[in-house]
Amino acid sequence: MAYEIGGVRYEEEFVLNSRGMKFFTCRWLPANCEPKALIFLCHGYAMESSISMKGTGTRLAKAGYGVYGMDYEGHGKSSGLQGYVPNFDDVVTDCSDHYTRISERKENMGKLRILMGESMGGAVALLLHRKKPTFWDGAVLVAPMCKIADDVRPPALVVNILTKLCRIIPTWKIIPTPDIIDVACRDPEVRQEIRSNPYCYKGRPRLLTGNQLLKVSLDLEQRLEEVSIPFLIVHGAEDKVTDPSVSNLLYESACSKDELQIVSRDVAFPHIW
Repeated sequence: MAYEIGGVRYEEEFVLNSRGMKFFTCRWLPANCEPKALIFLCHGYAMESSISMKGTGTRLAKAGYGVYGMDYEGHGKSSGLQGYVPNFDDVVTDCSDHYTRISERKENMGKLRILMGESMGGAVALLLHRKKPTFWDGAVLVAPMCKIADDVRPPALVVNILTKLCRIIPTWKIIPTPDIIDVACRDPEVRQEIRSNPYCYKGRPRLLTGNQLLKVSLDLEQRLEEVSIPFLIVHGAEDKVTDPSVSNLLYESACSKDELQIVSRDVAFPHIW
């Protein structure tokens, strides 16, 4: 699919990753000029790029940026069991491979490369930076998943039991968490938009997916001082899904020379962009 409207050219494409899986990718580009910089979107858990991030992509393209998105394994229109993330390293590798190829195209050489991640996508962005510390020029982190908030994290005993069950029933949807859509977003219209999106996963977290998210958040929390990329971090002070206190710690601990933090009383969500 490809179309042009309001000075923005939108295109979709399916690509194969290094494991032979089919991935959905999309892009929003200024229709009448060269992009002044490249922005690479990293969507949140259970979300997707083409619908959920459409407003973000369109606004940024109108402002002169080239915006690129992709759906992770098990998300959106990409291959894999919906809502299933068997290996978070594969998610990072898939994003790294695809976004690196785009960055290294002849027409994009010399352009700034900015990562933009929300919630789980914030974790993806930070791990992309860790994978190639000098490749990316900056990051925008919206409520990054550096720690899963206690309000949605099961008790330690339950986590221990579920971790052992991952080896037996990794795809089962039995993690006891509240409705993430209700917890993450206060706006009823946005909630309905997500619930009506056929490409968003709406079930309980699958066992191995939850295990992977917990491992990644713990790893990031313990290595915040390694973050050297210039970043803007935006987090809702009352966020009940990702812990805003760890965003504060990231801001204080990172070795980045350029960083800015914005804390809002409202729960941060990608639709604010």
